[in-house]
Amino acid sequence: MTDASWETLSNQAVAAAGVVYFLALLAHLVQWASLRKLPADEVVTVGRTAMAGRLGVLLTAIAALVHGLALLARGMAADPNRVPWGNMYEFTLSGTFVVALLYLLLLRRFDLEWMGPLVVALVLALMMLAVIWLYDPVAPLTEALYSPWLVIHVVSAVIATGAFTLGGICSVLYLLKERSTKDRGYLARVPGLASLDRTSYRMHAFAFPVWTFAVLITGPIWAHQAWSSYWNWDPKEVWAFITWVVYAAYLHARATVGWKGRNAAYVALVGLATLWFNFIGINFFSTTSQHSYAAPASVEQRTSYDVGQVPLPVPPGPPASPSA
Repeated sequence: MTDASWETLSNQAVAAAGVVYFLALLAHLVQWASLRKLPADEVVTVGRTAMAGRLGVLLTAIAALVHGLALLARGMAADPNRVPWGNMYEFTLSGTFVVALLYLLLLRRFDLEWMGPLVVALVLALMMLAVIWLYDPVAPLTEALYSPWLVIHVVSAVIATGAFTLGGICSVLYLLKERSTKDRGYLARVPGLASLDRTSYRMHAFAFPVWTFAVLITGPIWAHQAWSSYWNWDPKEVWAFITWVVYAAYLHARATVGWKGRNAAYVALVGLATLWFNFIGINFFSTTSQHSYAAPASVEQRTSYDVGQVPLPVPPGPPASPSA
């Protein structure tokens, strides 16, 4: 296959994954709509409601598989072939893929079926954001990205981002369930407050050392290799460190002061806000970041996106006149 064919396949796979995620979301909504009038302690294992839930999980798994194919094809479309983390479009696709994958892997271990509609809705929304506002045509990596430390740094950062996001979802649900007085409906069927708090803590406890490895070890090593400096006070570096401090405070407060429940959930959500602001927001509000390869696509590039077609390249400007 040619590079253009791989890029077309990637675009088509992203569109297909989006459609299947949407169908999975519909299945989950049908399931929870059917459960809203039943008592929270009534377990449903047969019938259309249970079938809709199983269908939602199956469709999520299929969508994640196609999602992974889109990432693979994206990397194969570059010349030379590379990891699909060269810009914010690709990184967003990778981050959402890991969120979906972690959910599927932990589904049975932590009984996370109740999280299905939220995870699928989040992944679908971020994929739509990536396609509409962040799309960039496939291009070779900048020189700073040709490093094995890129793979190590980004893999660890993406895994931590996915786990922090799942933990943040648990924290949001904790705060909502704490204020809810209903004995039926979605929030009534979400696990109890103690279970939500415990699951959130486990997600954060797993993600924090991975984030530490990404931000304070592999990131500086890669920065030194690329820019001859371990720390440059780049906006993304600063906000990644802010995120680390917030989550360190979260875990420290739980371990020493015994913070649980509402207070811990608030701190976790502050951490999640800093995480996602650094992930996407910095690219819109900062013009000084050395992570320029991660800038959002130009208007011309975004409007050239068409599912199933390779975007037309932006015409180059006139050659520079020779200096006197």
